[in-house]
Amino acid sequence: MMKISPRLVGENNKDYSYRVIRENMMSLTLAPGQVISEIDLADALQISRTPVREVLAKLKEEHLIDVVPQVGTYVSKIKGHLIEEAAFMRFTLEKEVLLRSCQSFPAEALLELKKNVGLQELLVDKKGKELDFHQLDTEFHQIIYRGNHLENVWKSITRLSTHYNRIRLLSEMEHSFAEAVTQHRRMIGLIEQGQTEQIEHAVKQHILEPINQWEELYRDDSRFAHYFDVGSGVHIS
Repeated sequence: MMKISPRLVGENNKDYSYRVIRENMMSLTLAPGQVISEIDLADALQISRTPVREVLAKLKEEHLIDVVPQVGTYVSKIKGHLIEEAAFMRFTLEKEVLLRSCQSFPAEALLELKKNVGLQELLVDKKGKELDFHQLDTEFHQIIYRGNHLENVWKSITRLSTHYNRIRLLSEMEHSFAEAVTQHRRMIGLIEQGQTEQIEHAVKQHILEPINQWEELYRDDSRFAHYFDVGSGVHIS
């Protein structure tokens, strides 16, 4: 069942339905492969079908919706090639953004990062806190881009990382995210000390290396196998 969060101040029907439906997809509450309908979504949100129809078209562009003519509309299953593209983009851009951060980064943004990681550390090894960590993790990287005046770059990354972020959340549900928190703390240290020579290794460790353990999520004997398209293996060197 979809989780209905309160409407934000000034939020119109389209913005509200986009935020709520997308959040439910990205949190896996609306699961990959699940059938959805305009009527059910509009009823749940207590709004008309028109904004919901517009939102579904937008989510289709973000690869979160699959429409099969004369069959139905589905939350998209997770696709390997879209994970690969997002990981490549994240690795390439994050490396450059962190290099820039080592050269110049606002003190207030650095303080934000430290507060954020402090909250992450409170969640380590606590069951049922994976989504809370996932949100803090996203905010951590967003702060880095914002500190470099690259907010729109981050928004673009977010739109193109829907499959990458969903499998990342699945992984966090299956494994401890303690190492990711340690890596975040290490990134802060690199920024503070301007250690540009260690950036590429840190980003590879944080973004690419975790992919090696994702195979267990999409192989045939996984309890999540039905979340993935057939042949969704991820191959990144």
